[in-house]
Amino acid sequence: MNLIFLGPPGAGKGTQAKKITEKYGYPQISTGDILRQAVKDKTEMGLKAKSFMDQGKLVPDEVVIGIINDRLHDADCKKGFILDGFPRTVAQAEALGILLDKLGTKIHTVLDLAVEEDELVKRLTGRRTCKKCGMGYHILFTPPAKEGVCGKCGGELYQRDDDNEGTVKKRFQVYREQSEQLGGYYSKTGRYKKLDGTAGIDEVFGKIEEIIGAA
Repeated sequence: MNLIFLGPPGAGKGTQAKKITEKYGYPQISTGDILRQAVKDKTEMGLKAKSFMDQGKLVPDEVVIGIINDRLHDADCKKGFILDGFPRTVAQAEALGILLDKLGTKIHTVLDLAVEEDELVKRLTGRRTCKKCGMGYHILFTPPAKEGVCGKCGGELYQRDDDNEGTVKKRFQVYREQSEQLGGYYSKTGRYKKLDGTAGIDEVFGKIEEIIGAA
């Protein structure tokens, strides 16, 4: 089973993808993670990506697709995989389709976790991260026992620059413009499912299990 998880930042894509991985064994493929790994491993595509990153430029689609191609050739992807947050544009979706055709496979289900802007702002602006160990907290949902202090290592908690309200709203606007096009693109395939991302984690996972079981 090959899955795509769509949804704005903070919608819960990573959380649900991890739960799918734990239950079904499909590897979670986050473009950010595999991009960093390719750069670290100094692969051909990783070196190409690094040349753009060092100049502060966006990594071109063809390089990102090349890195995804490398990852999908790994043995753990043979029974299925989860693309977490990719593609982001119709152009990327089309390039992905060509790649999968060459690999003799396809995307079976596209899951779009829909969350409204106000909910996302609440979720993302409340996030706090430990400067020392990287442990994550949320001032509303998972607050530390002592305000501003990590309960794991005692380190100082901070808010990431991209988690302020202004940045979150800009990221949501960009995503919404792109996702509406992606939703239309994938809905034509009959494999597109839109889910309420504001529901509880277990409730959303239950819906996903139903969809996977029926696919």
